[in-house]
Amino acid sequence: MALLDWLVLGGFFLLMIGIIVWVIRQKDDTSSDYFLAGRDATWIAIGASIFASNIGSEHLVGLAGAGAESGMAMASWEMQGWLILMLGWLFVPLYARSGVYTMPEFLERRYNSKSRSFLSIISLVSYVLTKVAVTVYAGGVVFKSVFNIQYITLLGYHVDFFWVSAIGLVVITGLYTTFGGMKAVLYTSVLQTPILLIGSIVILVTGLHMLGGWDQLMEITRAAKTATGDSMASVIRSANDPEFPWTGVILGSAIIGFWYWNTDQYIVQRVLSGRDQTQARRGSIFGAYLKLTPVFLFLIPGMIAFALNQKGLIDLKSSDAAFSTLVRVLLPAGFRGVVVGGILAALMSSLASLFNSSAMLFTVDFYKKYRPNAPEKQLVRVGRIATAVIVVLGILWIPVMKGMGQVLYQYLQDVQSLLAPGIAAVFLLGVVSKKTTPAAGYWGLVIGFFLGMMRLAMKIFASSFDPNNFFFKFIVAPNWLHYEIALFIVIILLMVIISYFTEGKDPAKIKGLYFRSATAEEVALTRASWNKWDVINSLIVIAFIIGFYIYFW
Repeated sequence: MALLDWLVLGGFFLLMIGIIVWVIRQKDDTSSDYFLAGRDATWIAIGASIFASNIGSEHLVGLAGAGAESGMAMASWEMQGWLILMLGWLFVPLYARSGVYTMPEFLERRYNSKSRSFLSIISLVSYVLTKVAVTVYAGGVVFKSVFNIQYITLLGYHVDFFWVSAIGLVVITGLYTTFGGMKAVLYTSVLQTPILLIGSIVILVTGLHMLGGWDQLMEITRAAKTATGDSMASVIRSANDPEFPWTGVILGSAIIGFWYWNTDQYIVQRVLSGRDQTQARRGSIFGAYLKLTPVFLFLIPGMIAFALNQKGLIDLKSSDAAFSTLVRVLLPAGFRGVVVGGILAALMSSLASLFNSSAMLFTVDFYKKYRPNAPEKQLVRVGRIATAVIVVLGILWIPVMKGMGQVLYQYLQDVQSLLAPGIAAVFLLGVVSKKTTPAAGYWGLVIGFFLGMMRLAMKIFASSFDPNNFFFKFIVAPNWLHYEIALFIVIILLMVIISYFTEGKDPAKIKGLYFRSATAEEVALTRASWNKWDVINSLIVIAFIIGFYIYFW
């Protein structure tokens, strides 16, 4: 980091501080103001927040690492703009009619209070296992690599810089999120998103220039073959690929995507903060456009790092260090500061969104349920305490996560593949059919979570199991994507059977909470919220995704 880099980085922080001070001065009088920005967000803020919340350390470290390790194999998890469009076109009207704050609250209205409580538990567990642990771990990896510092001395002790930078990131982000609430998350995202995009574009362009251009990248990665003979540059792998068989990727990535983009509080909370259906939908469309970029901004730079390493132009010590190595090696003074600012932006935005969402989940779905008359200030205070506990648990999980020995992005998707099937099945059947009963919804969540966590626990202790053991053969041994798909199908079938033998909910009580149940007035309101340009822009996103698959087939 040269002096100019520090000046650029300092300018970024001054802008951040200015936005946060401005937000804090707009006092939050209610929990709606604090958690949903008063439900007055516009499409630019919503779309930028969707993107900035999603693009975190798992992309800067994990997706670039996946590109360096396996090429285009994980691109399907990023080409999911069509699922964000589904959020805008299908789920925005449902959520708007329900008037809910959280996804567990939606399940309570559609099913029962037990479903609400259990989804809250699953969501908080997922934040510990994925978002907190991954973001904090990746922050340490990035800054240790960028600043090239191994240890620093604190109070006479040599402390690993990994932990200093990771925990420092948590503290800084926690402070501004705690005081600024959802408004701080939304409006800092408007600053962070363009900085992140500019920094990543600089990496992409300078990396390609150093390598010799796009054709050189394709030549090297197409020549690099996997164990099954597939090219690193191919997005679709053979059915025999041990990690990414096409038989699992197509549906497996869609199940995770449906859960994440349409039912996860972490993302949907941005849409719930919209001023109306028009702003929420257009925010989703804008977010879908932005979601087309990560493959080019993060995964392909990882492939560039692989190719540069193959040519002996850089020394890539590990796949997860791909992006930060390019930052250190490729960029001139000034631009390095921009990219480090972008890295900080991504890490802080992910953590800020997490803090606000977890605080809201615990406060609204647990504490307020049992203390309905609690004053607003007490609700906010309880949410902050809950967030601190989740962060501590996430930090404690990091050593376990590192011990699983996977590239960061693959670890993230692996764990999400165990959490997603149950939630996706319960939401899907709940909004598709009024015949899905409360008992089916609750047991779908319980069974899905139990079978998912069983595999995770057995994987951690896999070395102590006999490979011929019945449970090992059917729970641990199968490919992670095939297990996810099988789990999803099993839960769907069980929910259908349970619905057949149990009593359904009064259709009058769930009117508007499933497709084709809206009143004529509600349908008219939704129809008035979009025009031909919303349709055209949605079709452009879908056409781009199809073109991407054709090119990288």
